Amino acid sequence: MSDFTLFLGKFLRQGTAIASLAPSSRWLSRATVANIDWGRPNVVVELGAGTGPITRVLAERAGAGSRVLVVEREPDFARLLRERFDGTPGLEVIEGDARDLAGMLRDRGIDRVDHVVSGLPTPSLPEDVRREVIRVVGEVLGPDGTFNQITEMPWVYLGLYRRLFEEVRFQFEPRNFPPAGVYFCRGVRPAAAAS
Repeated sequence: MSDFTLFLGKFLRQGTAIASLAPSSRWLSRATVANIDWGRPNVVVELGAGTGPITRVLAERAGAGSRVLVVEREPDFARLLRERFDGTPGLEVIEGDARDLAGMLRDRGIDRVDHVVSGLPTPSLPEDVRREVIRVVGEVLGPDGTFNQITEMPWVYLGLYRRLFEEVRFQFEPRNFPPAGVYFCRGVRPAAAAS
């Protein structure tokens, strides 16, 4: 079964729990991690990896000493990711909920991460779930860390991310199907986790 067929089927059955009707393109995947300095070791978390197009870019670019933790809640996607990336140095696939990220990191001896890359349908999540995901992201990100969120609704959610983060930059990627982009966010606003 192709990634597109698997993704589309999940999207049609699970609606807003799956962020897209198709996997991210190579252009969107590369854009999503473009702000990461690969000249040094990083700890990167990917939330909602789906079939792994962004995971593939992370695996290719992460250098010696880097760790990539891929968190996927959907069992079929998690299984596929394990098959695809088994044996990739420094990369681990974890089947679990993004809201449990702090505990997952603690279990692995990690206090802080440099970047969180998200394929979650963050704006579509129930408000209490979104609030908890953003709170946990704020808890685990290092002081210069970024939250990189893909979206298929270019510019539509800019106001939401500006309410959640102190600094937000958007990069449009028209070559994705459908056209998409990435929000690069820093500094979770304290009110974002509480509101």
